Parts: sequence; structure tokens; C-alpha cells
Amino acid sequence: MVTRINPCEWKPQGVDDLEPNAWEGLRENKQHAAVLAGAGAGKTEFLAQKAAYLLQTGICSDPNRILAISFKNDAARVLKERVNLRCAPEQSRRFESFTYDGFTKFLLDRFRLAIPEPYAPPPDYNIYFPNKGTFQEFLNNQKIRGVNVYQLQKDIANLPLPAGQHNYLALKSYWQCRLTSDEVALSFQMINRLIEYLIRSNPNIKHALRSTYPFVFLDEFQDTTSPQYELLKFIFLESNSLITAVGDDKQQIMGWAGALPEAFNVFNQDFGAKNFDLVSNWRSHPELVSMQHAIAQMITPGLTQPEAKNTKNMKGDVAAIWGYSDRNDEIQGVSNWISEQINSGTKAHELAILVRTHADKLEVEIAPHLLNKGISIRNVARIVDGIAIQDILTEKLTTIILPFLYLGVLERSPENWNRALISLCALEGVDFVDERAHSQQQDRLQYFSRLLRQDLSNGNFHKGRINPTISSILAFLTEDAIRSSISEYKQDRDYNRVLNGIVSLLEECADCSSSWLEALDRFQGVDQVPLMTIHKSKGLEFQTIIFFGLDAKTWWSLTPDNPEELRSFFVAFTRAKQSTFFTSCSQTGNPVTWIEEILTSVGVNKLAGPGCEN
Repeated sequence: MVTRINPCEWKPQGVDDLEPNAWEGLRENKQHAAVLAGAGAGKTEFLAQKAAYLLQTGICSDPNRILAISFKNDAARVLKERVNLRCAPEQSRRFESFTYDGFTKFLLDRFRLAIPEPYAPPPDYNIYFPNKGTFQEFLNNQKIRGVNVYQLQKDIANLPLPAGQHNYLALKSYWQCRLTSDEVALSFQMINRLIEYLIRSNPNIKHALRSTYPFVFLDEFQDTTSPQYELLKFIFLESNSLITAVGDDKQQIMGWAGALPEAFNVFNQDFGAKNFDLVSNWRSHPELVSMQHAIAQMITPGLTQPEAKNTKNMKGDVAAIWGYSDRNDEIQGVSNWISEQINSGTKAHELAILVRTHADKLEVEIAPHLLNKGISIRNVARIVDGIAIQDILTEKLTTIILPFLYLGVLERSPENWNRALISLCALEGVDFVDERAHSQQQDRLQYFSRLLRQDLSNGNFHKGRINPTISSILAFLTEDAIRSSISEYKQDRDYNRVLNGIVSLLEECADCSSSWLEALDRFQGVDQVPLMTIHKSKGLEFQTIIFFGLDAKTWWSLTPDNPEELRSFFVAFTRAKQSTFFTSCSQTGNPVTWIEEILTSVGVNKLAGPGCEN
């Protein structure tokens, strides 16, 4: 049994110390907390440390749990992994990390039958992602006229059930069609409304959630949508559950997707939260932070500059606007520069290319130039067998399978051993307090990993071995155990989509690899230049950022009075640990003069781009 630590004696794990405001926010367990944390402030680390503090001191005692809700899959995964590293297994199992959509789907799968008729979906419902065309097709098929497509989409996401109470034919018909079709398919917006209706109709479920989760973490809170926030408020407002909301209004870039305006102000008004400002930037060095702060002040005038905690370890410009007159010169010049950096020792996966939109178009242009130099590019939004690469890498099934594959390849790998053992025990329902059962699972894992290592070391490596190897791992773990313990995989379609994506991406990596280890590393993007949009880069960091397209055509809506576009620009700028470079090609569009003036005033000079200095 794990011994509790006195709160006064508790110390952070994995870091030397926390800044004073982080200590205060971490120890606050009497009222709700709003933690304002700018770029590089360590939002995920703060939440991981607070979880460790609550669990290890017994403030969140067994059987109570901590509910953490993040905006993106990879953020939820990373937060869970960090808690696993800092806490004993019997403690970390009481930390539940979801996305908003994952949490509502979990509730739907668990309490589906308690939803009042006729809104309870069948057990084999599917998830779908509607767009404007989907809603227009519905209206045409139903011969409904005079309804604005965008308004219908908004009403589906926001109006409470039952739909009939609104005297709104299109809304009522839409729900009826979705729930009575041969293959019922629900969007996550619909699932949100179903869960609100479920809890409103069943007060005991609301009471159970409040009792189970005395502590709730909300990561990247600024991107929470209005329906998501209203659901959380409906569950936890005026309860004993304490919410810690963490985020940064300067990085709210999901307004187009319905992000709650002035999210922290709304939260403070509703919950009376105590505010804590994290003032450190652990990502970027002082020179870069000073440049980023010029943009931050345009978003929030009078803002105090963060204290940079990273150190500069490079020579030359840390930021510049690279000017080009020809698109081909721009592509060729940047490709050559990337090649030079890699040849000088920089890892390819630490050099990220960002674009505002249409990463696939830039991939077509620049990938052949890089490939000629032996450099691979990875467009994280590229679809492989029906699922984006970035989504494959953050799926729970991936995080289960990968450690076993590495155990089959590496003679010793303590980190992957621990991850595999945690997954195995969780799937087998083994309590880590039960030493005998835990020891049995260790023996099982040791035996299986030895057999797997023998199998993978025999014969030539080729992609035909991927599927049988993954099948053997799933047979050892049992797919039924995986699918019953992870709500997202209860439906055949959802599970098979992810599994097929994992297999297909690994097979693709195997085609250009000479060993299992090389294929696994390629699968995770090692030694490949990542390419992504700003929205996909949120929460990530790289040594160097190259932002393609700082021009008025690409950034047609970047104006001083458009805060969301300015926040997008700020997010792009703040992904870098050491350097950021913007390309501006006159063939593509005119310069964004006002933003260039701000940047040059803080030392971001406009220079002839690499390859056209002469």
C-alpha cells in the first residue's frame, strides 16, 4: 500500500521546482481555480503536478477520482502519461483523462439506456462528421425550405432536447432521421445534447458524477465551446467538485468552431474562481520571448512579459522574414536551408513547417525537393486508410500496441516495459495493491515479450509481418478486453478504423525501412520534417519553426481589428524553442505591412531568403 505524503512535505516530481504562482494554484483545493498560462508556461506539467499532489497526499482519496478534460487527443494522452510517470499505479488509475468528445461518448455508452425515448441510440451507433453539404442534402431530401444551413447546424449543437419543444420542424426531423435510419450515426455535437438530456432526466447520474469526481481539470479551456461549457456547468456548478481551468485567452483560435467568447471571464463569473497567473516561459529563450511579446501586447494591451526560462543555444538570427520574388525560389531555398540544418546536426523532426491552411498543397510542392536530398516530410493531416496520421499517433490503441512492439525489438527498454505492464494490468483488472496478481502479470509480460523478441529477430523484415505481429499482441491482450475498457472502441466501425490505420501506417513505414526499429521510429515521425497547419500545431513545440506564407493573400483576414487571426499568428510564433522564420513571396501576395513593421521593431528583420542572398 502506498504511503500518503503530508501536503507540507510534498515535492514536485520530474522537475526541480515550480514558480510561486504555480505552487499557489497547485495547493488551492478550497475553491475553483482559473490558471492563466501563456505559451510555454507548462500548462500540462502544472496539471500533472497538481494531480500528483492531490493523489499522493490523499486529498483526493480512494475511491474518488480526478477528471481531466483536454481539447485534443494528444493533450489528453500526454497528460495521462505524465501522471503515470509521477504516481504509483494504484494512484494514477484514479486519474481519468478524456477529450470533451471522449468524455461525452464514454457517458453515452455507459448510460445510453437511461436516455428518454425516442432518443436512446442503439448500441451499434456510428460517429460521423457532418458538413454544410450534409445538412443541405438533409433539407433537400426532406423538402424543407427556408431554413438556413448554418443556423440548423448551430441549433443542433445548442438547443436542448426534446427537439419537439422548439416548434422547429427541421430540428425535429433531423433528430428523427438520424435516430431511425438503418445505420444510426451521431455527431459529437448531437452526443453532447444527448448527455445533457440524459443528466437532466436522471438526477442520480448527476449526483454520481459529482461524487466520483471531486476534482475536475479543464485543459486549454479557452477553446471550450459554449455547449461543452454549459454541459460541464450543468453537472458541476453548485457542487462540492472543484474545477481547475487552465489556458490562455491569447491562444484562443477555435472561434470559428464555436469557442466560448471570453471563456475565463465567464468561468470566473459562474464559479467565482480564484485566479493564478503563470509568468514563466519554459519553451523559448529571452530573445525569442521578447519578439513574441510584441504580438501578445497587441492581443492583450499592458500584458507583462513572461520570464524566459530556456537558454539560447544557436548562433545567427533567431527570427527573420525571408523575402522571395519567385515561388520556385522560395521552395528550393527553404529546402536547401533545411538540408543544411540537418547536415549540421539538427534532427529533422525538430524543424517544423507551418502553414495557415492547405498543408497538402505545400506538401506536393516541397516534398520532392526534400526527397532529392534524402529528407522525408510528414504531413500530419494526411489520411491513411480513413484516419489522419496525427490522430493515429494519439489513439489509445496506438499507445497500447507501440510499447509491446518496442519490447519485441529492444533487448532492454524500461520505459516501454512499464507502459506495457500498466496497460496489461489495467485490461486484466489487476489492482496494483494485489502484489501476487501484479507479479503474475509481470511473468506473463516477460514470457510474451521474450517470444515476441524471438519471432521478430527471425527472418527478413518486410511489411507483410506487420499485421500478423499486431494480431499476436492483440490476441495476448485480448481485443474484447481492450474494447470493453475503452468506450471509443465499442463499435466495430470505430475500432476497425483505428486498427486499420495503425496497420496501414506501419506498413507504409516498413516499405522504406530496413528494420523493425527503423519502421517504428518512422511511424512516430522520427527524422521526418513535420508539416502542419497552425491549428494542428497547437500544444506542440519544435526547435525551429518555418512559417510559409506571410503575405496578404494567405492572411487576407489578418488585420489589427481581427483578434482571432492575430491569435493564430501568435500561436504559430510561439511553437519555437530556438528560432522562427517566416517566408514572404511577392509572387504569392503582397506583404502584410503592419505586422512586418511590428516584427522589425523588435528585431525580426526582413532578409533575402536562403538561396537568393546574391
